[in-house]
Amino acid sequence: MGLPFKKAGALSRRKAVFSALGAAALIGAALPTIPTAQAQTPTGYGFDATASISEEPEFSTQQLADGGTLGFDCYRIPSLGVAPNGNVLASWDGRPNNCSDAPQPNSIVGKVSTDNGATWGEQHDISAGITAEPKTGYSDPSIVVDWERGDVFNFHVKSFDAGYFTSQPGTDPDDRNVAHVAYAKSSDNGSTWVADTVITDQVVADDTWDSRFATSGNGIQLQYGAYKGRLVQPSVTRMTNGRVAAVAMLSDDHGATWYPSAPWGNSMDENKIVELSDGTLMNNSRSSGADTYRKVSYSTDGGVTWTEPTLDTQLPDPRNNASLIRVFPTAPEGSAQAKVLLFSNTATTSGRTNGTVRMSCDDGQTWPVSKVFEPGAIQYTSMATLPNGDIGML
Repeated sequence: MGLPFKKAGALSRRKAVFSALGAAALIGAALPTIPTAQAQTPTGYGFDATASISEEPEFSTQQLADGGTLGFDCYRIPSLGVAPNGNVLASWDGRPNNCSDAPQPNSIVGKVSTDNGATWGEQHDISAGITAEPKTGYSDPSIVVDWERGDVFNFHVKSFDAGYFTSQPGTDPDDRNVAHVAYAKSSDNGSTWVADTVITDQVVADDTWDSRFATSGNGIQLQYGAYKGRLVQPSVTRMTNGRVAAVAMLSDDHGATWYPSAPWGNSMDENKIVELSDGTLMNNSRSSGADTYRKVSYSTDGGVTWTEPTLDTQLPDPRNNASLIRVFPTAPEGSAQAKVLLFSNTATTSGRTNGTVRMSCDDGQTWPVSKVFEPGAIQYTSMATLPNGDIGML
């Protein structure tokens, strides 16, 4: 059974487009054995994430930004999240001059919706780049929400004169030849941000880790078991010996300090982490090598150590970023709802086309439900469960 989407408008690398899907109807149609489509609302959520089952699910799109406006020639790299009070937070790169990655003096910009994405506030800076020399840039946002404390972190690259591929070893926050890990933090549900906390020295284990970046999209806060409350932000690290490994950036003190997991895999790239119904973490990664399927790994210790990746041949991928979420973010441990995942990517082995959403009802072991929502050109996607139970995609 396919996802009951209507066709979306075309997406391009110059635009930021927000889509909303009536997720409860999707769940109700695909999972008749689940008695309710009501999302489980956790302690700490400031809203009731519920949605009713309807006969005809709704799918709508709206454009949030267009390249060539507000001082930016290009918009890329989406990140979508929900603040503790229910504000929907959208952020992306504002790129001057062209669509280049760091070390171009890019900015992280965003918009806030207080009505489940129906309307949006004005575009604002989260971390503003400096185009005049000596330049500073910020790229590749990823939202991590601390539901227990109420803070929102927006992770990103901070660059001066070097990006990921040209960064030199080191962790000095003032070193212009190092690509840094930084975040902006909001304690008022995304209304204002305190920018430019650099944590490169905390998340680099030794001087053989030449370069790194927090991968765009979203991180998570663990909801189950001994590691409940831990913040987890996925990243990728390039090492002196040429190895490109995945690394999870972890915090057990609500983001006051961070530390890296053991690196795992090779030829890794932008990756996503989701907590499964039994508390196991699953990592789903793009390849930086020749593989044209997603790489999947698991952790049973809250993200500190990981299994070696295996290819999931159910998930073709042309070496592109993707999105992976649990539909009911804090459903009871072991419940049927906790096993429901959504995955979006460009589902082809070559070329960034064929934007597809897939559903799993068994913690990502199988993906029997899929729907193409954009057959044409499409870049990155980022999804989140909205306060009313719909699924948002940026």
